[in-house]
Amino acid sequence: MSERLHTIEAENVRLVLDLEVGHVRSFETVFGERTIEPLHTAPWIEEKEIIEADDIPGNLKYLSGDFFCAPFAASDVEGGPAHGWPANSPWSLIDHRTLPDGATASFGLDKPVMGARLIKEIRLRDGHPFAYQRHIFEGGRGAVSVASHAMTRFAEPGRLSFSSKAFAETPEMVQEPDPERGRSLFATSARVEDLSKLPLADGTTVDLRRYPVAEGHEDFVMLVEAGDSPLGWTAAVRSGVGDVFLSLKNPSDFPVTFLWFSNGGRFYPPWNSRHLGVLGVEEGRAYSAYGHKASIEPNPLSEGGIPTALTLDPDGSVSVAHVIGGIPLPEGADEVFDIEAAPGVLRVTLNDGRTLEYLFDPTFLHVG
Repeated sequence: MSERLHTIEAENVRLVLDLEVGHVRSFETVFGERTIEPLHTAPWIEEKEIIEADDIPGNLKYLSGDFFCAPFAASDVEGGPAHGWPANSPWSLIDHRTLPDGATASFGLDKPVMGARLIKEIRLRDGHPFAYQRHIFEGGRGAVSVASHAMTRFAEPGRLSFSSKAFAETPEMVQEPDPERGRSLFATSARVEDLSKLPLADGTTVDLRRYPVAEGHEDFVMLVEAGDSPLGWTAAVRSGVGDVFLSLKNPSDFPVTFLWFSNGGRFYPPWNSRHLGVLGVEEGRAYSAYGHKASIEPNPLSEGGIPTALTLDPDGSVSVAHVIGGIPLPEGADEVFDIEAAPGVLRVTLNDGRTLEYLFDPTFLHVG
């Protein structure tokens, strides 16, 4: 592979993909004199001792931006690293084209997933502060859990807003059970409808609409989309830098959102207690953090009509789509109240009553 970092550009938007592991290394949107960089990159990705460590998978060595998981969490059906080969192994450029209104590029995963060829398509459009991503499985057999694993970072306290959710639920196991290696605080197997009252193990509660919820912890929670949501969205307002990270989806593709709170709660390499203020906003089609096998077997979500895996088509293809974005936060606002997809635009309503419009293609997600 002659190229490691591949750049895609359109007017006022730029994305760099790390072909070693398929991670979005950087994503930028431009508003006048201002450049917004809403995604997070781990502080160790260029450290020699981490890169050369045999016991650290590629997904962690080069942890950055956004990446696709297939399966999500444990690879306990085909085998392989956590989050699967799409997040841990090389991709190859298939095509890169300049279009009248932007640019598009496609990439192929060098390894198969359940016998399928996996294609990553990324589209940037002039003046759109978004990256349009589609992952296509060609052929293959069986089913696989999937997720698009974006990350942002809060240097200062911020606010989170979401499309309507049916409930939030924590897994039955904690992220870091050994106090010598890490620290987790969320109660296990907890389900709440009020996102402002997620229970901790000590009996207190935290508000998932605020970041941080605590210091020195590693935790995970699943948000299940409400059945009537026309557009699934998460808005992370980072008041300290004055911007908003956006994650947009069609709930029929990704019916759940996983929130990964990584705020200094892992003490061992490569983390070393220095992964601070990070929030994973992971749009998923999976059964919590239980792995591939649990997601393709009958489980409480799938039995309730919520798909937890993508069924492959040996004679055709299946795909899922996800959009990430970065927009400025106007002075006087500190929270997103609502988001709506309309023809040609995304309408973002702030808590001060203003509604802003940004160029957006709702047909990509088949919404609006």
